[in-house]
Amino acid sequence: MHSTPYDVGPVSDATTNQVRVEVIARHVPENSRPQQGQWVFQYTVRITNMGEEPVQLLSRHWIITDSWEKIREVKGPGVVGQKPTLAAGESFQYSSWCPLETPTGRMHGTYQMVRADGTQFDVEIAPFALKAPYAVH
Repeated sequence: MHSTPYDVGPVSDATTNQVRVEVIARHVPENSRPQQGQWVFQYTVRITNMGEEPVQLLSRHWIITDSWEKIREVKGPGVVGQKPTLAAGESFQYSSWCPLETPTGRMHGTYQMVRADGTQFDVEIAPFALKAPYAVH
């Protein structure tokens, strides 16, 4: 198995409009059922406001792709039931889960944010890999 420079790593880091989003993902074997075609991954996200103005997270839009290139989109208000407001320099961290029908895949997406003056903008969540160990490619 060799990797190319274009391989997506399990760590994602992007800054858009002074909001930084970092993600670390890992396979969770104790929750996965490979015999039933279900692999479960946990991802932890840290959102940091690098700007001077407070920002609030309104909603999320994830694009999840498995190794068959089957795409599932997840949209909804907030993250883990919250719509955190981040003051200048503040971070918010949370963990969530993603089941896949294949042992490898990838995720990326956007958060919809709003500034105190009501201006809405999107923040990029850079692509990251979901890889179960011992997966045969």
